[in-house]
Amino acid sequence: MKIISEKCEGCLSCVDVCPVRAISQKNGKIVINKNECIGCGCCASSCPNDAIEYE
Repeated sequence: MKIISEKCEGCLSCVDVCPVRAISQKNGKIVINKNECIGCGCCASSCPNDAIEYE
């Protein structure tokens, strides 16, 4: 999964929905830990701005 920073408004919906807690906010930006991400797509489907896509 990949964050499209131009579209991300930092609403944290992806952080809240991630079942493995692979997403966090650091220095005001959303970050996905690729070592923990299982690629389920919950974050992408919960994003109101379509700011997350599959890599």
